[in-house]
Amino acid sequence: MLVSALSARPASGTEALLPASVTLENFRFVLAEAGFLRYLGNSLAVAALTVAGSSLLALLAAVAVARFRFRLRTTVLVLVLTVQMVPLEALVIPLFLQVRDLRMLNSLIGLSVVYIALALPFAVWMLRGFAAAVPAEVEEAAYIDGCSWPRMFWSVLFPLVAPGLVATAVFSFITAWNEFILALTFMNQSEKYTVAVGLRQFFGQYTTDWGQVMAASTVITLPVMAFFLLVQRGLVSGLTQGAVKQ
Repeated sequence: MLVSALSARPASGTEALLPASVTLENFRFVLAEAGFLRYLGNSLAVAALTVAGSSLLALLAAVAVARFRFRLRTTVLVLVLTVQMVPLEALVIPLFLQVRDLRMLNSLIGLSVVYIALALPFAVWMLRGFAAAVPAEVEEAAYIDGCSWPRMFWSVLFPLVAPGLVATAVFSFITAWNEFILALTFMNQSEKYTVAVGLRQFFGQYTTDWGQVMAASTVITLPVMAFFLLVQRGLVSGLTQGAVKQ
């Protein structure tokens, strides 16, 4: 992808590993003339709101279903899992009608709310396992030391489930960053496009400039790589926690 983005003739059919001539014209066109920086900013805003909203709501919901006993608790868990099985294509029209009625079309906040709803079922189900794995004796010891429930939650329970929160944050980020159908459906104004929708403009009806496509794809990949590098330590511990009995 990077080699094609830097090549002056990406579709020439050469089998060389490195391009015969290197140019930055594709990146200049994508960032300066095509307005791809605006799409990048829109996607970053939507992804940040999605990660923050889904992480907070999933954490509270997971703690509720894992630590408290209430009526229909099992039903709630089954419904959460069932929602995850519904195909996205079956939700496009109902979600569009609901977002339209709420006057949130062409709104990054409205798109973020929809993405939060899509990411929540998996996030709640995953975080529920982390919250349930915390021994009840840890909470009881905090209460004996004089902690209130909010203090116990933020000082004791939250650090223990933080690795799982990182893993769910990665899932929420990827959901918001890569999603195409809903972003295309809800956004009718080009200045509100995300990177997934903005990439489509580089594909012509009869021809496609693959150098520009690969340059835009490279730009899209960089924030994802940066996010993974930022959370990789917490992600690894989150994926492995629970595999070994502590």
